[in-house]
Amino acid sequence: MKYIKTISVALLFLSVSQIDAQKKTTADTAKKEATQQKPVDNPTKCSNIKEGTFLRINYPKNLWYMTVKDNVQTEYYNDGKDHIKSSLVFVDDCNYKLIVLEKTEEANRIKVGDVFSNKVIATQDNYIKIQSKIDNEQFDLVLIKAKTK
Repeated sequence: MKYIKTISVALLFLSVSQIDAQKKTTADTAKKEATQQKPVDNPTKCSNIKEGTFLRINYPKNLWYMTVKDNVQTEYYNDGKDHIKSSLVFVDDCNYKLIVLEKTEEANRIKVGDVFSNKVIATQDNYIKIQSKIDNEQFDLVLIKAKTK
């Protein structure tokens, strides 16, 4: 009988500690979710695209990166061996046209003279979501602005 009481007390302590651990885990998870789900900038910070170095999320820098300076956008790919250089013409704060000026890789389907219509549709800290259109194609890009040193 003494063993049953001891086991019962041990199970009680074990269940109380388990409940306490679950509460802590739930609180920690809630904190993490709150920090990860930061709201988008309101108003959208469209000027973030006007200058800097940008990376695509989930792409290593040697695969693709982009620089913007003095209304010239240059996309580098293939370990920086190839590029596409375009002129930026801002229609308003959040809308701009990209006019392809030069490219180094002939196999790329983008041609000199192509015009892309771009719109900054959302920003969040250093993240920028852009909607790009050319002809009947539309695609969204999420870029991260690299921190300057």
